[in-house]
Amino acid sequence: MSVVFDGSPLKAMQGAHSHTAPAALSAQELSQEIKSFISGVDAVQGRKLSVREHARCAVRLLRSVPACRGAVLEHLRGVYDEHVSTFLHNLEMEGNTSSGATSNLEDIIQEVHGVLSEFIRLNPRAWAPLVSTWAVDLLGQLSSKHAGRRVAPHSSSLNELLQLWMSCAATRSLMEAYSQCLAAMLAWCPDACVDALLDTSVKHSPHFDWVVAHIGSAFPGTIISRVLACGLKDFCSHGAKDQGPLVEKGSRVPKIGSVVGILGHLAAHHSDSIRKELLRMFQESLAPSTPLSPSSSSTSWEASPQLRRAAVPFLLQLAAMSPNLFGAVSSELVELLRPAVLLQLQALLQGLPREELDNMLGLAVHLISQSPTGGARVLRFLADTATPASVIISGPTPSPHEGVREGCDRLLQMLLLHLHKLVFNRSEGSEISPFCSTSSQPQRVIPFLEELRSHVAPLCAETLRLERKRHLWLHQLLCLLSVYGGPSIATETLCQLLTQARNPEELALAWQLHATLSSCMVGLVPAAVAHCVAQIHTHTLGRRQLRQLLLNLAAVLQSQDDEKKAAAGAGAQSSMAAQIGSAVSVHLHDFGPLLLHGDPAVSHAAVRLLSCSPLPRTASPAHLLLLSRAAVTHFFLALRRRGEAGKAGQDEGQSGEAVSCSVLLLTRFAAYSALTLKAILQQLVEGALHKGNAELFGGQIADMSGAPVASPSVSPDLGASLLDINCRFGTTVNFSGSVWSVFHAGVIGKGLKARTAANLPDPSEVVQNIQTLLAVIVQCCSSSSLNGSQSPSDPEEPPPINAEAAKVVAVTLVENVCPDVANGELSWPPEEHARTTVERDIHIRRCFEAHPVLFHLLQVVAAGRPALCYCSAVLRGLLATLLSHWEGSREPSSTDSPWHLQASCLLVSCMGEGQLLPPVLANVHEAFAHLTPFEVRLLLLAVWEYVRGNGPLPQKFVFSSDKGMFCRDFSRDGDVSRYVAPIHSVLHKNIDRLGHLCWRFQL
Repeated sequence: MSVVFDGSPLKAMQGAHSHTAPAALSAQELSQEIKSFISGVDAVQGRKLSVREHARCAVRLLRSVPACRGAVLEHLRGVYDEHVSTFLHNLEMEGNTSSGATSNLEDIIQEVHGVLSEFIRLNPRAWAPLVSTWAVDLLGQLSSKHAGRRVAPHSSSLNELLQLWMSCAATRSLMEAYSQCLAAMLAWCPDACVDALLDTSVKHSPHFDWVVAHIGSAFPGTIISRVLACGLKDFCSHGAKDQGPLVEKGSRVPKIGSVVGILGHLAAHHSDSIRKELLRMFQESLAPSTPLSPSSSSTSWEASPQLRRAAVPFLLQLAAMSPNLFGAVSSELVELLRPAVLLQLQALLQGLPREELDNMLGLAVHLISQSPTGGARVLRFLADTATPASVIISGPTPSPHEGVREGCDRLLQMLLLHLHKLVFNRSEGSEISPFCSTSSQPQRVIPFLEELRSHVAPLCAETLRLERKRHLWLHQLLCLLSVYGGPSIATETLCQLLTQARNPEELALAWQLHATLSSCMVGLVPAAVAHCVAQIHTHTLGRRQLRQLLLNLAAVLQSQDDEKKAAAGAGAQSSMAAQIGSAVSVHLHDFGPLLLHGDPAVSHAAVRLLSCSPLPRTASPAHLLLLSRAAVTHFFLALRRRGEAGKAGQDEGQSGEAVSCSVLLLTRFAAYSALTLKAILQQLVEGALHKGNAELFGGQIADMSGAPVASPSVSPDLGASLLDINCRFGTTVNFSGSVWSVFHAGVIGKGLKARTAANLPDPSEVVQNIQTLLAVIVQCCSSSSLNGSQSPSDPEEPPPINAEAAKVVAVTLVENVCPDVANGELSWPPEEHARTTVERDIHIRRCFEAHPVLFHLLQVVAAGRPALCYCSAVLRGLLATLLSHWEGSREPSSTDSPWHLQASCLLVSCMGEGQLLPPVLANVHEAFAHLTPFEVRLLLLAVWEYVRGNGPLPQKFVFSSDKGMFCRDFSRDGDVSRYVAPIHSVLHKNIDRLGHLCWRFQL
């Protein structure tokens, strides 16, 4: 009976009983009830009590003798267990859950619940701790005992478990009683209630999790805060007894696992409350300690210095055991770690032993590496804080304390070392490279690096800022991320570095990345170049990025020659440059269209890249023709931009460099194959005569007849219709020759075309452009070794112009000046034949008037003997118009017709250079400026007769191996003296002025 009557608050409980008992029992009746309860036999009738009767007796004792509460509650455990067993059995047998036994026990359970609820309501301080402990422990026992029943869902199915147990009257009654106790104890003693919940959760987890989930959902704020407080106290008490490593200690703390489980269940619907409570605990642990206020609880952890010091290790241990909890606070924790908070944290951690501090740093590194979100923000925070104060240029916060900076520096280095171990030990026991696709070893996921996969571009940008220490850390992280992510991430990283680097120092980071990854990854550079090309095609890169990428690729290629001359230590860089060169040559046709980019800076960068990149060993003709056309078009654009920069008074450095690179590119393309040589020469000649480029070389826009015309903005619209004019005159007038004879002078019915003064370009600019054009044509023609041409014996002499290349220029020139000339018109007819080709000859002369560059092109053709023979029709037409002019001229001196005088001199000079004339006739142009028009005509007529008698045929030229060019033996053409007689006559007549030239005309 000592157990029954044990309890000091008897009077208070009896006071409560006086309010709840329906009728007071006499002393005799009370004695009989006690005997019946203890023995289980009816004291009056002497028969054994049934379960229901025994339970009724216990309830009457609970009402009448509250001191018997311990024994009564212990007996009621069996009643509740019996009800639960019957309930589950009926479910398994698919019977009616409201059978007789179940319903009777359910009445008892409802009666017990009513008594306990009344006691808790009237005297919570006496009954709430007792009932809460009893109810939660019984719930744990029942959950564990019946967890293996067939109708019981799996412990992970919390919703189904809740539905099952809350449909049972016994467990529902216990849950309601515990909730009532918890609500009553919140104001004055919540720890005892939560401690009971944690202890039971430790013993009966995971079968008890549904209780925790239900209680936590009903009291989220209280449960979260008190669970954390109780877990912290238990963590601290274990830490005082156990000085082992922090991670191992956490596994031996019995309540911390339950804390993690409870918070994990609540995170689904109360994650915001959990996050706020965790952050509050962190902030409160760093805040200065204050004396305990009278109103606060004596068990509050904030007032204990020992608990405050253990709060941060406790939170770290929680985060390590639950990634969800760490993910909930990691993002806001970074924002919370301002300099003032960092100083407080440093002051808090300084008092910890070195071993425990090292364990905390290791745990922090582990948490960061396993963080699934917020990795980029954590990394930026660590880098900003660990970087020396004098180098931080982007952080909005003031410089951290030196101790804080050193701590973050150490943490960041430990993180990189830990990531290095994780990356290179992912396939344990496997010798296969992580980049080998045949590896069957499953590789572990590193959440921190997994999240950084999408931050490659920002990481590269931060690395390229070249802040000391910071860029070394980030570059090492990029290497680890590339190894972890495989070829795709490595390719993206190298591509980003090649795109964003702005100077050689930044570009060196790409060298270093390749040197690190080349040992474990094959084909990185070709894949990176292919990725860059894909970005160009998809227009992913902006203009500045595209320009920078092209310039960086060009810089890498240009450094290849320098690296070959450097020390042997530059082998890695030379290897990367060679690989980039090979990769660019494969994608040469992809970079070619960039030569015509609308942004001059991009086109300039493209021509720099293509001018120094190696050419592919094989290429399709279509790609070669496209590249050739783009290169020629860029050449003329570069000439125009150079002129515009000069007119605007800007620095011509970049535009001049673009022209030089364009010339180099054309020369290299021309030397690549006969196809590219022919295409480039044709397009250069056509481009120089095109109306869009004519002004660059001092030319004017000409019409179909070759006559200069005004620009569309100057000439009025006469409303003439070519169809109407042909219909009007085509049936009545016989037009010989071609349609040009109708329209070269004007429009019928409207008069002659208006002659407008063309805007003459700057002479110096024209001379510079012509020299550039001739230089590139000569280099293209000299670089070819077609037709057996050889280099001259003297290495100081320039290489001779290839005859076949000069022939291409000649044929293209004839096609553009006079398209209706047949290629077979090489022989010269008599002078009278020119009367039938007057219109064509006038057109040829006007083309030469409109395009002064034609004479320079003829000089290039003449140097590539015997190519000038193929310009026979053009030479004949020009000479015929000059003869006609000098014959009809009535000027006293030839200098009164400056253009015709210059054209005559240039024509004879070209014919002499091309060996269409013997030396004695090729020198007559030296006397033209001292003669009258009639005398000039006599000398030109002698030239005409000689060429007519000795046709300009290529068969008359023989290749000279000594000179490396074709030469003509004029001794085979017969006597030349009969053609020189008019020359001597003119010399004798003007001996006073031409005496110094007589020796030039000796046979």
